[in-house]
Amino acid sequence: MNEKLELYDVTIIGGGPAGLYTAFYSGMRDLKTKLIEAREELGGRILIYPEKMIWDVGGLTPTLGRKLIEQLIQQAKTFDPTIVLGQHITTFDRQPDGTIILTSATGERHWTKTVILAIGYGILEMAKLEIEGADRFEVSNLHYTVQELEVFRGKRVLISGGGDSAVDWANALEPIAASLTVVHRRDQFGGHERNVAQMKASSARVLTPYKVESLHSANGTEIDHVSISHVDTGEQQQLEVDAVIVNHGLRYNFGPIKQWGLDMGDWVVNVSSKLETNIPGVFAAGDFVDHGSKVRLIAGTFTDAVNALNSAKVYIEPEADKVAYVSSHNSKFKEKNKALGVVEDDSH
Repeated sequence: MNEKLELYDVTIIGGGPAGLYTAFYSGMRDLKTKLIEAREELGGRILIYPEKMIWDVGGLTPTLGRKLIEQLIQQAKTFDPTIVLGQHITTFDRQPDGTIILTSATGERHWTKTVILAIGYGILEMAKLEIEGADRFEVSNLHYTVQELEVFRGKRVLISGGGDSAVDWANALEPIAASLTVVHRRDQFGGHERNVAQMKASSARVLTPYKVESLHSANGTEIDHVSISHVDTGEQQQLEVDAVIVNHGLRYNFGPIKQWGLDMGDWVVNVSSKLETNIPGVFAAGDFVDHGSKVRLIAGTFTDAVNALNSAKVYIEPEADKVAYVSSHNSKFKEKNKALGVVEDDSH
């Protein structure tokens, strides 16, 4: 190679929970680590629901999505990995010495011994409302995610959609909105049963099977009422609104990574119990993977991250320990504990 590239032990592609925890654990294993995220911010899919309360991460009491992101980023930076934002990795080239060159869509190159794919479902795009002219309201009161609940306090809110996020947003907004209407094109909701029951038992008006037919604006800049139609009969109603929230799901795009030769289906890559892909030196973790004991929770993502990184460590150093010492016995934390004012008992 003529250009001056710095060689890393591990390059993690993806800056969601899987990638962030992998970066932390890679530091525990004393590996030179780089994390590359296609977006301009870290957090992955959690960025879509920063105000959603997350209950199922071990050892954490209910935590807002944005707070969990903050904590994951802080933890990921413990051992000072190199973090690169805004680069979408597209190509993978094996070098004669077995190392790998990764190239971004804009031409930046990254040199590494191993790769850990923590790309979730690829580049996420919110499914937009398929109504002509709807996009002009995105700068005013048409929303595709709920960033701050307070924005909707005292307002007449309409939510279109029936998945987890739509139901969660309905339950979070119902106590603070002046009124809340949920419109869904099917009678069945995709959210967790307990949350759906809570929504239906609240003061929220739930209309099924209906869809948003058209948006209306007296001033041309903000939606003031919405026409909805019954999916079966076509019967229409008009609803006065101050804000419209659309949750019609996500579109996933893996881009050129699907051309790398990975053993994968439409949405996941098949990996071994050690989180190895079929490409030597390439491992994977998180929502992107499928294996016999896969747990599709954030908590399961952390286990994937550990197993993928341990496999990368042994790939680089075959004689290395299979796992890292736990933090209470890991020498890398001694100075960090002192900085936190922790006095350790070394008598054991």
